[in-house]
Amino acid sequence: MVTEERLLSFMREDAYKPMSYKELEQHFQIEGAEQFRSFLKLLNELETNGMIIRTRTDRYGVPERMDLIRGKIQAHAKGFAFLIPDDKDQTDVYIHANDLLSAMNGDVVLVRVNSRGPSGGKLEGEVIRIIERSVTQVVGVFQKNGAFGFILPDDKRINKDVFVPKESFLGAVDGQKVVAEIVKYPEGRASAEGKIIEILGHKDDPGVDILSIIRKYNLPEMFSDEVMDEAEAAPDAITEEEIQAQGRRDLRDKTIVTIDGADAKDLDDAVNVDKLENGHYRLGVHIADVGYYVKENSKLDQEAFNRGCSVYLVDRVIPMLPRRLSNGICSLNPQVDRLTMSCEMEFDAAGKLISHDIFTSVINTTERMTYTDVRKILEDDDSQLMNKYSHLVDTFKQMQELALILRKRRMKRGAIDFDFQESKIIVDDKGIPVDIVKRERSIAEQIIEEFMLAANETVAEHFYWLKVPFLYRIHEHPDAEKLMNFITFINNFGYVIRGRSNSIHPRSLQTIIEEIKDTKEETVISTYMLRSMKQAKYDAESSGHFGLAADFYSHFTSPIRRYPDLVIHRIIREVLTKGTLTDKRHEYLSSRMEDIAVQSSERERLAVDAERETDDLKKAEYMLDKVGEEFEGIVSSVTSFGMFVELNNSVEGLIRLSDLTDDYYHYHEMQLALIGERTANIYRIGDEVKVRVSRVNIEDYTIDFELVNMKPRKSKVNLLDDKKGEQNQSYIKAKKRKKEKKRPKI
Repeated sequence: MVTEERLLSFMREDAYKPMSYKELEQHFQIEGAEQFRSFLKLLNELETNGMIIRTRTDRYGVPERMDLIRGKIQAHAKGFAFLIPDDKDQTDVYIHANDLLSAMNGDVVLVRVNSRGPSGGKLEGEVIRIIERSVTQVVGVFQKNGAFGFILPDDKRINKDVFVPKESFLGAVDGQKVVAEIVKYPEGRASAEGKIIEILGHKDDPGVDILSIIRKYNLPEMFSDEVMDEAEAAPDAITEEEIQAQGRRDLRDKTIVTIDGADAKDLDDAVNVDKLENGHYRLGVHIADVGYYVKENSKLDQEAFNRGCSVYLVDRVIPMLPRRLSNGICSLNPQVDRLTMSCEMEFDAAGKLISHDIFTSVINTTERMTYTDVRKILEDDDSQLMNKYSHLVDTFKQMQELALILRKRRMKRGAIDFDFQESKIIVDDKGIPVDIVKRERSIAEQIIEEFMLAANETVAEHFYWLKVPFLYRIHEHPDAEKLMNFITFINNFGYVIRGRSNSIHPRSLQTIIEEIKDTKEETVISTYMLRSMKQAKYDAESSGHFGLAADFYSHFTSPIRRYPDLVIHRIIREVLTKGTLTDKRHEYLSSRMEDIAVQSSERERLAVDAERETDDLKKAEYMLDKVGEEFEGIVSSVTSFGMFVELNNSVEGLIRLSDLTDDYYHYHEMQLALIGERTANIYRIGDEVKVRVSRVNIEDYTIDFELVNMKPRKSKVNLLDDKKGEQNQSYIKAKKRKKEKKRPKI
């Protein structure tokens, strides 16, 4: 039997020359009609997926042996694009707008490289084949034009309007936001053709803005009937017989609490801390056993895999699991029995992990606490709350002690701690933003953060050494070039990092974070540092987490809202109950982990993009009635076309180069500064400025600022006139002095 792996390995051999299917049939000694049909089916599937190529002479080979690269298109609003290769070791390829062959953002394509920069630098290429279409629907504003219409896409990476024939209007009228299915993709100068399948409402109607983003990112709002039926079958409570039958450890007599935001409804983690007689701390982290209710390959499981994670938009949550589970039997609600996966850890007084235990359990939380209340107890000594929770005050103080110890140890080993000010946009019942408030990161948030980090590391290392299939959260070492640019950038502020860019330890970066604490450039340098790093992602192999300076890390603590956590919960329970995995089971799980890691990483990035876009939209909407108002801000970024300024409420706007009217400014890339030609005025990242809101574009979610007290730029003619004027004034004054000298004294 010829497998995909065997066929591809053969074609990748150096000695391989493209063969016809008959030659391949002879090489693999295919016999019998059934084997022949299976072999042809495999060839066709691999060709369809772009894994192999059939030449004009009907011979087969792999793309990389034919100077072709397979990957995804990352389009730009200006028309050009980049190919992001499937092989992560290959360089991105620049593709001119004329060489896209109608490929759109996200499409899987094959690209031929046409030119290569010096020393193997920048690659340029052209799309020769589109393997898989990513964009099947488009969201945008409908414009009617007699017997036909156009859709102006919300996604600026689709830089051509979509043509809609009259019979496909679905009753849409001018100015309505619509969803259209693409029935013909663009060819040459011809636009894509679409068929309207949903009318969302007029673009200015309340709620249509967020709904458009939901449709744009194809976020599933509803669950299918089959999924809901499985969710409805879940019990409302746990029976004693069920607990005994599973052999769970009974922790219902322990003082265990949840600490979450006041508006949280899906409570998936609970904690307890005990001070031991030897001076050590025992930390218990108890996570909702979602995998017990969401069975592998069930409709619920398939839906959770497709969604990847819960998406938190400004005015709503799109959950990974139905609320029947996420807010019900899987949520660690107070004073009710709940099934959990527990990780108990013993730490010494310096925060070193001495021992640990991972097991299935049942808990009954003592209280449902909020971050605000815990903060008030620990930082404000709030008498009312201390009386109300008198039975828990000592517990919270022990939690604080341990959290600070764990944090100190984590910082000592070199973990990078970005202390960004996050903001929350408050909207009214119509979705209109009424305020933007800063989120606090108090001791209460730090307690949960440190405890979850400890559990995630402990679980990851435990199962790594068991050598079972698993999902890890990895963060690769930063790109050397980006890190070198960062080092050059901070040199402008007088900060120095020692070491080579390809071997810098995260401790060196954390040292910079500590040095810039409470300086005006803190936010800017932290942001630049973050942008210099790679994105964390999921992987079937453990390669460490650079930002946390951790050798092993996983996501174990949020199975209600993250699919990887749910997957490893099932593996953990299987290993705990059976002791080991059969060879067949080990092989099956190993084959699934990489696909799950890729899917989960992609869905996470999509969720972040959707969340960021709704934030940008509501921030622009919030500033709409503030045109003409003045604010204090800090220069957050400097570019060749202007500078971005961030206000105290986290709103960011652009001061265009053309609006700097007191001089002609030039962008100096090495200094990341704008420098005036005549005045020598300098604008750098971190500078404090006073700005006025000049324009707000709701469609593009952009805000323009102008500097307060900016004087008009003087032209060269004006400068000459000024010079002549100065000379004339000097001449007049001189003549006047002469006359005064000649005048007789009285």
